[in-house]
Amino acid sequence: MHIIVLTKRKWITILAASIAAILLIGIAIWWLILSRDTVAAVPTMAQVECYELQTIPYTAKEVPVYSVNRDDKVIALTIDAAWDADKTAGILDILDNHDVKATFFLCGVWVDAYPDMVKEIAARGHVIGNHSMTHPHMNRLSEEQIEQELLSLDDRIEDLTGKRCSLFRAPFGEYNDTVVKTARRLGYEIVQWDIDSIDWKEGRSEETILNTVVPKLKSGSIILSHNNGHHIETYLPKLIEKAQAEGYRFVTIPELLPDGEHMIDQNGVWQSK
Repeated sequence: MHIIVLTKRKWITILAASIAAILLIGIAIWWLILSRDTVAAVPTMAQVECYELQTIPYTAKEVPVYSVNRDDKVIALTIDAAWDADKTAGILDILDNHDVKATFFLCGVWVDAYPDMVKEIAARGHVIGNHSMTHPHMNRLSEEQIEQELLSLDDRIEDLTGKRCSLFRAPFGEYNDTVVKTARRLGYEIVQWDIDSIDWKEGRSEETILNTVVPKLKSGSIILSHNNGHHIETYLPKLIEKAQAEGYRFVTIPELLPDGEHMIDQNGVWQSK
């Protein structure tokens, strides 16, 4: 028969082990209870369907038209006029010689300075668009100021041509939601471009301008040029001829925009529905 002698140290060891075991058992029981409650709290698919989905509303940014989704090889030439007019008669002759109609976006100060040229542009069958009265930074203006810029210019254009504009291009290409929404509320479509000739910049050769534009041509493209652009009287006929040789046909912006329901995606591409 063995006699077990329990020393003070052994008593302390046994007591510590017992306490540890009791704590472990308690933690295990607590975890099981918590797990059962959590599982019960997880909703089933049927329960999820009863909940109303809460979402944060997203407002898409208002964008102008940059190009049109078309596959029939039509493109639009747009010409902005805000300063001089010494090259404009030559541009009109080039367009006539190549049987091309363009869309001219005219600024109010230009209209006031060259009223006979405004009449000539309209008489030759080109479309006139609104480019603001004073060529301001439109995204710095209030809704009322934007409205004044557009409507005061259209009054002048109507006096000269008998027609009001249906298109608007913001000076410097600057816009925000207020500009776009105000223009559309007033009945204008706001038009940008997807190909910039950059003919306003000094030091760019005729060849550089052509190499900037021609390789980027695609169906539905909108080209930006300026009536006082550098080399426009020499690069424009070559641009037209190269585009026509590739099978493209020039149309005005109203002709480029298909009739019927449409949407404008966040890249500014006009899409027919």
